[in-house]
Amino acid sequence: MTRFVRPVLFLMVALSLVLAACGAPATTAAPAPTKAAPTQAVEPTQAAEPTEAPAEDPMAMYAPDAVEGDVVTAGSSTVFPLSERMAELFQQEGFAGNVTVDSIGSGAGFERFCKTGETDVANASRPIKDSEVEACAAIGRTPIEFRVGTDALAVVMSTENDFVTSLTKEQLGKIFTGELTTWDQVDPSFPAEAIEVYSPGADSGTFDYMIEAVVAKVLPKVDEKDDLKGAEEKLLGLEGAQFSEDDNVLVQGVEGSPYAIGYFGFAYFTENQGGLKAISIDGVEPNQASVDAAEYPLARPLFIYSDATILAEKPQVAAFIYFYLSNVNDNIVDVGYFPAPADALQGAMDALKAALGM
Repeated sequence: MTRFVRPVLFLMVALSLVLAACGAPATTAAPAPTKAAPTQAVEPTQAAEPTEAPAEDPMAMYAPDAVEGDVVTAGSSTVFPLSERMAELFQQEGFAGNVTVDSIGSGAGFERFCKTGETDVANASRPIKDSEVEACAAIGRTPIEFRVGTDALAVVMSTENDFVTSLTKEQLGKIFTGELTTWDQVDPSFPAEAIEVYSPGADSGTFDYMIEAVVAKVLPKVDEKDDLKGAEEKLLGLEGAQFSEDDNVLVQGVEGSPYAIGYFGFAYFTENQGGLKAISIDGVEPNQASVDAAEYPLARPLFIYSDATILAEKPQVAAFIYFYLSNVNDNIVDVGYFPAPADALQGAMDALKAALGM
């Protein structure tokens, strides 16, 4: 070949290669296959555990507005203002029936409850006696005791009295047996004036308490026991003494003379402090602190009583007692008394529920 031909051929081959390269369609690389994410097993949804319904209150059937009928109570004049307050509140909470509260003394109250069977509840400022339990049994009743509070028995004189501030239990006992009849016999510095005694009557639990706690203690024992009968005869036979089951009569009598002395539940003292003063006994004043500390020597328990058959046959009575026990501590101080020990009040509630089969 000539020199001229070879370069031309070389140029033509090179040009054809370039044209071939430019004209060929571009090849797109296939994307790499996407790696599938691992499949997670889905656990089946667990059904929520059913929520337990709140427990039904077994005492709901004894709500004041859930029962009907009447409730009849009678007894202690001391417990009277407390039971009266609870009856009023029971009705305010929806009870549509009547609640009768008679103030006739603890003894008379037990007679109506245990002998004649006229009442559903007996109010008492002392524990029930064995003879009264026997009387209840004779008419098919078994008394159930419910402690509702504590009373500080108030020994009172007129605010016009300016010479007595404190007496001992022994001096008090001698006054109520007639051994001391004038104030100067109690203390030579006192005036030589006759002592005027005002006392609850023999049907009163307050009278019984004074006999047992004070009067019998200054008399000789009989067969190594306190002579309760002799003490009762001494007080009832006291010349010039005035007796009444109505504490308001006693209040008026004591207020009317600076030489008078009387005793009754603390609530009646708190209602009449304008004309009365409470005497310290053995140097201890009757108040919340001395009662709580078990220092006041004339503190005593307060009770109401009923019967399991009555509670079963008359749900309104069970409802009243349940309401009473549930609310008494919110009202008792305002009435003029003091709360029962917590274990005693709980024992009363337990006794009620046991009687109702709960």
